Amino acid sequence: MEDISTYLISLFSFDSSRPLLFTQIHFWVFFFIVFLFYALIVPNRKKTHNGMSPKKRVFRNGYLFFVSLLFYYKTSGLFVLLLVFSTILGYILGIRMDHTLSSSRRKMQMALGVVLNLGVLCYFKYAYFFTDIYNATFNTDIHVINHLAQWGNSIFHTTRFDASVILLPVGISFFTFQNISYIVDVYKRKISHVSNVLDFGFYTAFFPQLVAGPILRADQFVPQLYKPFFLGRRQFGVAVFWILNGLVKKLVLSDYLAVNFVDRIFDNPLLYTPFENFSALMLYSLQVYADFSGYTDIAIGVAMLMGFYLPVNFNSPYKATNPTDFWRRWHMSLSRWLRDYLYIPLGGNRTSGWPSYIILTAILAIAAFRLKNMWFAIVACAIMVFIALFYLLRPAHRRNLGTNVNNMDTMLLGGLWHGASFNFITWGGLNGLGILVYKWWSRRPRHIRLIVLTLVTAAMLALVQFYPVPVLKMLSFMLLVMLVGFTILYLLPQEWNIAERISTVWSVLLTFVFISFTRLFFRSGSNLNPAEANEAAWQTASRMVNQIGSEWNLSQIPDILSHYWQVFALFAVGMVIHWLPVRFKRRYRLWFAKMPLWCLALVCVLVVFMLYQFITADLQPFIYFQF
Repeated sequence: MEDISTYLISLFSFDSSRPLLFTQIHFWVFFFIVFLFYALIVPNRKKTHNGMSPKKRVFRNGYLFFVSLLFYYKTSGLFVLLLVFSTILGYILGIRMDHTLSSSRRKMQMALGVVLNLGVLCYFKYAYFFTDIYNATFNTDIHVINHLAQWGNSIFHTTRFDASVILLPVGISFFTFQNISYIVDVYKRKISHVSNVLDFGFYTAFFPQLVAGPILRADQFVPQLYKPFFLGRRQFGVAVFWILNGLVKKLVLSDYLAVNFVDRIFDNPLLYTPFENFSALMLYSLQVYADFSGYTDIAIGVAMLMGFYLPVNFNSPYKATNPTDFWRRWHMSLSRWLRDYLYIPLGGNRTSGWPSYIILTAILAIAAFRLKNMWFAIVACAIMVFIALFYLLRPAHRRNLGTNVNNMDTMLLGGLWHGASFNFITWGGLNGLGILVYKWWSRRPRHIRLIVLTLVTAAMLALVQFYPVPVLKMLSFMLLVMLVGFTILYLLPQEWNIAERISTVWSVLLTFVFISFTRLFFRSGSNLNPAEANEAAWQTASRMVNQIGSEWNLSQIPDILSHYWQVFALFAVGMVIHWLPVRFKRRYRLWFAKMPLWCLALVCVLVVFMLYQFITADLQPFIYFQF
C-alpha cells in the first residue's frame, strides 16, 4: 500500500523528467483514475433519459477544468499560472464585450484581448528571435532576460528560478489561439459569452488537446459545454479505435522511422549518401504525419470517452494533388484558423490593404538584415519593386496581386507560428510560393504549361553549366523529371480514362516530393533552443542540400535498401494504408466498433503487446509539443 500511495503522489505531482505523455503508462493510469471518478459523478444520459441540470453541468465542467489544470501542471509546472491568466482574461473580456453597447469600446476590448494574448505568446516564444534580429541589425550584444523569473526570485526571496533563459510553455500557441478565436467570435456576435468561469476554463484547458491541438474553435466546442454526457456502445468502440490507431501511428510508424533512420541522417547528413539524405526527407514526411495525427487520434478518442467531440484535424494530406489541396487537408484546425482570423481580415481573395504589403515588406527586410546575404537582399528588393510597379501599372489586376500577397503573408506568418527562427519562415515561404505557382499554372492552357516548363528547365540546365553548385544541380534534375512526366501526360490522348488517373497519381507524387523538400527547413530547426535554431538549422539544411545535389552512386542504392529493409518496408506499408480509400477506412472503423466487448478487449491486449515490441529505450516526445 505504501508503494501504491507513493506512486499516486508522484503521479499527481510535478516532475519535469516525467511529463504525462499519451505514450506512457503514467498517463493511462492518470486517465483511468480521472475517468473512474468522472463516470461516478456524471450520469450517462442513455441510462437516466434526463437532461443535465445546471448544477451537475457546472460540477462536471468544473471537475474537468481542475483535472486539466492538474494535467498541465504535470506537463509544465508553474506555467499553469499562465494558462489560468489566459483563461481569466478571455472570460472577463467576453462578459464585458457582451455587456457593452458602444461599438468602439467593444472593438477596443477585443483589440486588448488579442494584443495581450499575442504579447504573452511573443514574450515566451519570440524573445530570442526578435533579440537576435535587433543584435544583427544594430550590431549589439543584448542578452535575453527572463523578467518573470527575476520578479519571482524577488518576491519569494529565492534563487530557484533561472532568469538567464526563457523556457517555452508547452502548448502555448494552441491555447493562445483558442482564446483569440473566442474573443473575436464574441466581438463579432457569432457566439454569446460563457457566463460561468468553470465552463469557460474547461473550454480553454480541456486536457486531451491542450498541448498539441487540434485548435478548438469557440463556436464548435462551447455548445458542447451544455450538453449532457452520453457514451453509447458504438461511440465507445470508435473511441477505443481512435486511441489504438493513434498509438500505432506514433510508436510503430513515427518513432521507429525516427530512431532507426531519420534522426541519424539529420544529425550527421555528411556521413550519408545522397540517396540516404533524399530518403530521410521522404520518410520524415510520414514520420511527422504519423506523429501529429497520432496525437490527434488519441485526443479525439479520449475526448469521445468523456462525451465530447473534437474536430477532425487531418484528411489524408498525402492524397493532395497540389499545395493548396495539401493545406486543406493538413492541420485543418490551424489552416482554418489562419484563414478566418488572418487571411480574410487581411482582405482574403477580395482585396488587400496596406497591412498586407507592410507585413511582406517587413518580413523580407528583417530576413535581409539578419542573413546579411547580398543575393537575398537583391532578390528581396526586386520582389518589392516588381510588386510596386505591378500595383501602379496594372490597376485592373490589383485584386489578384492583393490575393497573392495575402496568401504569402498567411503562409509566412503560419511558418513563424510554428517556430521562432528563419528556417520556419523559409518553410512557410516555400509553401506559399508553391501555392502561388500552382494557382498560376492551373490557369494556363496545357501547351503554355509545356512551353514554360521546357524554357525554365533549359535555362536551369544552362545555368548549371556555368555554376555547377549542388542546389542548382538538384533543382535542374527535379525540373527535368517534371518535364519528362508532363510531356508524357501531354502526349497521352485526353479521352483515355487512364490518362486522368495517371495524371492524378503524378500530381500526388509531385506534391508529396515538394512538401517533403520544404520540410527540410521545418525538421532542421525542430527541437532546438531558439538561441541556436537559426544557425544550426541553416547548417543542417545546407549540408543536406549539398549531399542530395552531389553525384549519385546508383550502385549503392541496393545495398542501402537491403541494410534498411525494415525501415523502407514500414514506410511503404504506411503510405499504402494512408492512400486507402476513406470509405474503406470508415468501414473497418465501424466494424471494429461493433465487435463484442470480449473481442474488443482481446484486440486491445494484442495491440498493446505489439506496441511494447516497438517501444524505444527513450520515448520520443510528440513533435508538435514544441509549438
